[in-house]
Amino acid sequence: MVNDQQPDTYTGDVSPGGAAAVRRLGRLTLTKVAVDPEMSNNCYLLQCGETGDLVLVDAAAEPERLLELVGDRPLTAVVTTHRHWDHHRALAAVKAAHPHAVVVAGEPDADAIEEQTGVRVERRVGEGDTVRVGSSDLAVIPVAGHTPGSICLLLDDAGASATPHLFTGDSLFPGGVGATFGDADAFTQLIDEVETKLFGRLPDETWFYPGHGGDGRLGDERPHLEEWRERGW
Repeated sequence: MVNDQQPDTYTGDVSPGGAAAVRRLGRLTLTKVAVDPEMSNNCYLLQCGETGDLVLVDAAAEPERLLELVGDRPLTAVVTTHRHWDHHRALAAVKAAHPHAVVVAGEPDADAIEEQTGVRVERRVGEGDTVRVGSSDLAVIPVAGHTPGSICLLLDDAGASATPHLFTGDSLFPGGVGATFGDADAFTQLIDEVETKLFGRLPDETWFYPGHGGDGRLGDERPHLEEWRERGW
């Protein structure tokens, strides 16, 4: 089993215009940046240490910064976690610069992403699918509620990392689930799916990386699930 070898300096705290945060996840290296001072979206670049392949999670904004991070390395895929406009504003520019990168999104959100960006979603994914990052796989976990086609991405490979790592988009944050904009049915769906598909599947030591703000661990949030359900957001 490979240890994460995470730098002691990693906190996951990034801000638009600020420095990137870098973390070692076994075979993968994670680079986290925040873009757009108004929305402060997180973008995550994953690189395989064995093959050099790169996958970008959420080309949210500031394409020039994202393209600088990628450089001349092979970008194999761009994953959009959900259809909301603030998570894919740089998608067209990144795709134009890396035409061989496969555009990936959850099936129920794919049409909206295409309409909003003018970029074709070449892989429409769902439960049981994976996104390859060199010699590692990210498992796709659909979590509906924030949007119908929101997806999370799970790195849970003992050969890659001793600890599971989960990219949650806007479905889960430290302190609660994502916004459902006053829709009670959508909130119930989201909290149910977060509880069963994420907390019900993964151990407390799982790190998660949301679409905005700081990272978290499932074990720190698990005691508050019923509190979130009762408050309704």
